Amino acid sequence: MKREIKILLIYDEMRSFIKKDLEILQKHFIVKPLKYTGKKDIIKILFGVLTTDVNFSWFVLGYATTAVLFSKIFMKKSVVVAGGWDVVNMPEIGYGAMRGPKRVRKTKFALTYADKVLAVSESTRKDVLKWVKNADVETMYHGFEYSIYKRKGKENLVISVGTSAGHTLKVKGIETFVKSAKFLPDVQFMLIGPHKDDSIDYLKTIASSNVEFVNFLPFEKLLTYFRKASVYVQVSAQESFGSALAEAMLCECVPVVTNRGAIPEVVGDTGFYVPYGDPEQAAQKIEEAVKSDKGEAARERIKTLFPIEKREKKLIRIINELFKKTL
Repeated sequence: MKREIKILLIYDEMRSFIKKDLEILQKHFIVKPLKYTGKKDIIKILFGVLTTDVNFSWFVLGYATTAVLFSKIFMKKSVVVAGGWDVVNMPEIGYGAMRGPKRVRKTKFALTYADKVLAVSESTRKDVLKWVKNADVETMYHGFEYSIYKRKGKENLVISVGTSAGHTLKVKGIETFVKSAKFLPDVQFMLIGPHKDDSIDYLKTIASSNVEFVNFLPFEKLLTYFRKASVYVQVSAQESFGSALAEAMLCECVPVVTNRGAIPEVVGDTGFYVPYGDPEQAAQKIEEAVKSDKGEAARERIKTLFPIEKREKKLIRIINELFKKTL
């Protein structure tokens, strides 16, 4: 039976992990989802805060700051989720939301005055504390319904998932992935993800004949590639977690990754590590990964450390604890 706790869930785009949190919260509480599309929605946030007990903002962006401010004024409880890019600034690769003084001020306000900050990894928790040392921040990893992920007829296929866009080629290591293929001409490489700009044209000019580019795929079709691929590559400059990486590992893909951000938290010792931005060394490790038997260990790690049940239990505990403080 649902408790009579009312929650305002604020987001800017219904990503898969936000949808999971919405489904969890709806199982236990009364939830009002609010998609923020611009300043015209500030009144909706105000009304939402006034008519609920706890507001829950995904990403520490402007709407989270607004919700936290209203919460303080009207004595409500607030939660913000630090998703990674929203609390970092890496100008050398054009990554992170914390690039101007106004953004920094707003984010620091939300991190300071939110009743609870949830970080998607230990790496992100540390990023939060760099900005606000006394933030009430707790790590809460993504969770996965591991039963739907299974291997099926592994092939000599290496995949990576990422958006083809100017800012992601370096951040996600997509350029490195494509360039590494030429060192392994007998292995099939596949980059899966939406083509947002003319970056895809550039990638095709540097790609060898064993690279295939697949546009956006719905989850079920993407899952078929996870199931048959032998290796998953995530050679990013920065990752706050790596959901696609974890999903591929659940399908027994052997990970080839960089030692950046939260990637080691996800992969542990079940994969192969390479330096950032080095296609030749990436190829060497991909070749080793194709021949390795680490797939089962990779699946077991994600199944053990990041089940959806663990996230659900923690999320419900936090909401209940905050609600008790209002009584």
